[in-house]
Amino acid sequence: MKIGMGLRNMGAVADRSTLTRCAQAAEAAGVESLWVFDHVAIPPEESEGSGGLYLDPLATLAYVAGCTNNIGLGTGVLVLPYRPALLTAKWLATIQQLSGDRLLLGAAPGWMAAEFKALGVDRSQRGRITDDTLAFIHACFADDVATANGQEFLFRPRPARPPIYVGGDGSHAIRRALELGDGWIPIGKTPEELAPLISDYRAGASDAGKPEPEVVTFSKLNTDDIAEAQATVHAFTEAGVSRLVWICPYEDADHCQAQLDKLQPLLPDR
Repeated sequence: MKIGMGLRNMGAVADRSTLTRCAQAAEAAGVESLWVFDHVAIPPEESEGSGGLYLDPLATLAYVAGCTNNIGLGTGVLVLPYRPALLTAKWLATIQQLSGDRLLLGAAPGWMAAEFKALGVDRSQRGRITDDTLAFIHACFADDVATANGQEFLFRPRPARPPIYVGGDGSHAIRRALELGDGWIPIGKTPEELAPLISDYRAGASDAGKPEPEVVTFSKLNTDDIAEAQATVHAFTEAGVSRLVWICPYEDADHCQAQLDKLQPLLPDR
């Protein structure tokens, strides 16, 4: 089981010093990857806990890439319809190039109606836009010459394509993960709920002649009871999860370090 950590790019802790210290502390502790979250236009009634402050996930990962060396850098998840496909592909290629191939692309269609309205994007088209964007990303990373809107262009830099983990639940998400992803990110499900879904998903990949895909999910871990935390990790492992992203509700960098110290028995040796 790979253990990642959510890096809080929202709220009062989303400042330069805290991001830097938490990212570096997680890397030093042996956390496998850091994951940031995507909101661009939080309405006032939805702002509890963040105050509406969200740093852009791609800009945040570009910054974090520069102050870390080896830790994976994930989006959990990037809402693809929020951004033009070509600009998104360029951002991804740039982060992948400058980070040394550490990017992990979690991607999904999104859900918050207010954000789609603020962006002027037709929410009813979010599934189609997501499929089109994922197909475009594949095409860009497959060849130096890509095409957008009938125009050929050079897609450079062109590092290795980051692995794509499709977020969401239900048949549409599974279909998208099988066709356009390297893995799946179900969110908000227990290990017991996940086990049969993961089994069916991997069976679908096998039937399609594809390698066994990764499954990434997010969960809190009780750092005050390491046995309970170990049991949680074990349950997700038995369900078929290959990477568990720990939602660490730290209040500042010192608190983050203290939580990492408590979780150390579950992390690789430094």
